[in-house]
Amino acid sequence: MFSVYILYSKDKDLFCVGITQDIESRMYKHLSNHRGFTSKAKDWVLVYKELCNTKSEALQREKVIKGWKSRIMIEKLINSVNNLHGN
Repeated sequence: MFSVYILYSKDKDLFCVGITQDIESRMYKHLSNHRGFTSKAKDWVLVYKELCNTKSEALQREKVIKGWKSRIMIEKLINSVNNLHGN
């Protein structure tokens, strides 16, 4: 199984969309000292996760979400899941 995930940094007020097979290891990498987009903040939190059966499926879903280029659409996606779970 693969996960499509969205992280949020309150400090930078940014979202990050990605895929992984191991969300805990991926979060550790995002929060560690490294180069790249997520190195700009150290307060990333997981705000959305969606399971996919294959890497190909996860990559397609990630492409769709990134293709929105819309903070409003990403927030709607996150809120729709949070509302289902009573958060």
